[in-house]
Amino acid sequence: MKVRKSAGWVLIYECVGFGLLILFSWMDEFQGIAQLVFGGEPQVRDWRDCALQSLIIFYIWAIVFGLTKKVVDHLHYLEGFVRICAWCRKVGHRHHWMTLEEYLVKGFRIETTHGMCPDCLQRVKEETAEFVRLERSGAVQKPVTANIPDPAPNSSQA
Repeated sequence: MKVRKSAGWVLIYECVGFGLLILFSWMDEFQGIAQLVFGGEPQVRDWRDCALQSLIIFYIWAIVFGLTKKVVDHLHYLEGFVRICAWCRKVGHRHHWMTLEEYLVKGFRIETTHGMCPDCLQRVKEETAEFVRLERSGAVQKPVTANIPDPAPNSSQA
């Protein structure tokens, strides 16, 4: 899906952004970019200040990266869910609703067939045995057939 492919780019952009912050910090230390842009007196250069800034930026990057990675992983987890209608059991995919069989064929190129799991088979056997037992005991009435007249006798039979 699109989100799965593009979510990784968030982490890459984040790394590039924090890397640029560290780069500008060191460029300011050696080139005096702040004095060029904003004016003012040249500052005394001390690489330890820049190293401390870099460590703080790196620490903040590690926290933000970890949290963003957690969010992206959770997003991937949520993408794994399939939307299924609670009433008709159709699957929602890309703004269309289709049967589960259609979804499997379109989304995964998987053909489907029907069968019966062992639990359902056991339940049907029990229900059938109970129905036969009740029918034999007379507790269940046989279905009444409608009064449909016999078809007109064929003239060839007469």
